[in-house]
Amino acid sequence: MGKRTIGAFLRSWRLGQELSQTEFARKLGLSRANLCDIEMDRKGVSTERAAQIARRLGYSVNVLVEMVLEEELAKNGLDLAVTVRPRAA
Repeated sequence: MGKRTIGAFLRSWRLGQELSQTEFARKLGLSRANLCDIEMDRKGVSTERAAQIARRLGYSVNVLVEMVLEEELAKNGLDLAVTVRPRAA
């Protein structure tokens, strides 16, 4: 399946919805060039941006934030998994 990245996730989502990069970028509030860089893993996404994207897609914020954090850890040579959950009140 390959590595789990936010870029691969977004590309898969976009293709599953049969959207062009331009259409999908507009939906996410990104430029087409920015989306292309993210999909090709040339550019990362902050946790804040991951949460915004998740909300625009109606997807789990936790899952996308976990993905971004795990990407950051992997870039630093750490093979660790992350679990994100809401803070207890």
